[in-house]
Amino acid sequence: MGEFKVHRVRFFNYVPSGIRCVAYNNQSNRLAVSRTDGTVEIYNLSANYFQEKFFPGHESRATEALCWAEGQRLFSAGLNGEIMEYDLQALNIKYAMDAFGGPIWSMAASPSGSQLLVGCEDGSVKLFQITPDKIQFERNFDRQKSRILSLSWHPSGTHIAAGSIDYISVFDVKSGSAVHKMIVDRQYMGVSKRKCIVWGVAFLSDGTIISVDSAGKVQFWDSATGTLVKSHLIANADVQSIAVADQEDSFVVGTAEGTVFHFQLVPVTSNSSEKQWVRTKPFQHHTHDVRTVAHSPTALISGGTDTHLVFRPLMEKVEVKNYDAALRKITFPHRCLISCSKKRQLLLFQFAHHLELWRLGSTVATDHLLHLKTKGPENIICSCISPCGSWIAYSTVSRFFLYRLNYEHDNISLKRVSKMPAFLRSALQILFSEDSTKLFVASNQGALHIVQLSGGSFKHLHAFQPQSGTVEAMCLLAVSPDGNWLAASGTSAGVHVYNVKQLKLHCTVPAYNFPVTAMAIAPNTNNLVIAHSDQQVFEYSIPDKQYTDWSRTVQKQGFHHLWLQRDTPITHISFHPKRPMHILLHDAYMFCIIDKSLPLPNDKTLLYNPFPPTNESDVIRRRTAHAFKISKIYKPLLFMDLLDERTLVAVERPLDDIIAQLPPPIKKKKFGT
Repeated sequence: MGEFKVHRVRFFNYVPSGIRCVAYNNQSNRLAVSRTDGTVEIYNLSANYFQEKFFPGHESRATEALCWAEGQRLFSAGLNGEIMEYDLQALNIKYAMDAFGGPIWSMAASPSGSQLLVGCEDGSVKLFQITPDKIQFERNFDRQKSRILSLSWHPSGTHIAAGSIDYISVFDVKSGSAVHKMIVDRQYMGVSKRKCIVWGVAFLSDGTIISVDSAGKVQFWDSATGTLVKSHLIANADVQSIAVADQEDSFVVGTAEGTVFHFQLVPVTSNSSEKQWVRTKPFQHHTHDVRTVAHSPTALISGGTDTHLVFRPLMEKVEVKNYDAALRKITFPHRCLISCSKKRQLLLFQFAHHLELWRLGSTVATDHLLHLKTKGPENIICSCISPCGSWIAYSTVSRFFLYRLNYEHDNISLKRVSKMPAFLRSALQILFSEDSTKLFVASNQGALHIVQLSGGSFKHLHAFQPQSGTVEAMCLLAVSPDGNWLAASGTSAGVHVYNVKQLKLHCTVPAYNFPVTAMAIAPNTNNLVIAHSDQQVFEYSIPDKQYTDWSRTVQKQGFHHLWLQRDTPITHISFHPKRPMHILLHDAYMFCIIDKSLPLPNDKTLLYNPFPPTNESDVIRRRTAHAFKISKIYKPLLFMDLLDERTLVAVERPLDDIIAQLPPPIKKKKFGT
């Protein structure tokens, strides 16, 4: 691998926002996740759980509910009282509509997907019709005395269940009238509490309503008679969420103690047709409250205050023998929040509402140069520092910012470039050319803009418009070191290569059915290296408009099975300036150098430990050497790149540091204390 001096950086004080709600879409096998800062993320579970899209957060958008309707349409609602629909192509908010019921606590789409139900602070349940372009208010149901915290439709669409404080209401959808009101027992561990909050309800086909509440109980109700059938006390704290499988033979609940419980419908005896709900083993994959759960055909999904998104596979649906290999825990975004100025050895860190600029000194010393705070409630979408360190650009939904930096000894001055054009806002990706004279901006409308930088001014040179009139947001950019080529990857996994000098589309890389997670263009050869979410890596010659011989060899032989089993995507690719056969890349848990001059490892070869003992002969050493040199020293690894021929910078974010900054979890009494 070679010897490198390493700047090991651990002062990127990044803390992901907690997960507030999740919504699983069975048709597309995608999961929508909303966080406490209003950010919404879309994970493609068929594409190796890759976070393929995201919508930036907003200070005034506290999302409390999230649901899919009409197949692929995504809606959210929250404490600002608005219902929003998301444009999954342009990656922006289509519209926001006030429900006029105060803060919205719950939302559910009808089984047909054509209607939307919201539960409000004022006790109202409101029904909306989903039209092709928008949603339209239809009517109010009978108003209740307290806020509506949870909602569930009967699969027939004729009735709904609504959880509130101290009771559950059953409504007839046709008339909007409440037909039953079921009072929830306030008793908790033998003591009567002041109130019992029904955090979640699930309406089953046979008329059973399952509720979870703040008294730590899971309860089964008969909706026809309005009576309690069975009760399970499962926690010493709130049970906050519930999700039922489509077949209604399994459901999952999450508690404020960080525990996830799985219930299954099993026969009473081996030959019996009568079935009963049985609680299986509890799972403790979270340190804090499990605020939300979802149930896919193959996994139980949970998220909460500790920021982890956990996929616990259903064992009967897991193909791999090792359970730990099947468990997924996603903590960090699948996009880069760090950019680097190699010439000045600077790092720019992106947070929700500010940027930090740090200078690397020796490998043990650093300087905090700049804290740049945004104005307004919008989160930063993307940011970048130029290779020369003289420019910083960042974007929010409504504004684009460009700053010129001047350095005088240990002092730094900042000057904002005024009157940026409106078409640059809502940029999804920003990238500077290697010589820092051009700025490339990918807008959420699918256009790619080229801006000329000179002195302290800018000039808009050109805009590449999306192909064939489609609006496809470009999420990743790569520019060649000579500045001649620009590669752009869209949300549908396509990669287009543009000729920057001639200002025209040069070629389109053959389509591949997994999203691009990282890409970069090699110096001298102008080979485009592309990593996909299924862990495949391709090398495409831009001048020749075809895959390289090395790439064809890789696809013929195939990667090592352990490489393909990795569950975190490659997020960054770079190259060694003096070693053209080397490709440097990393994910959150490993740094790898691929040496194209060496043979690929086969499945019988050790992938992660290719080096024999030092006393082995050179002949044996050469015989066992292969192309993959992997280091797992640095983790979780958010960014790694070469500063020069012999120096690496590695930005780590230890999970313990994140947990230490979260609110304390509920303390549980341990046996014998």
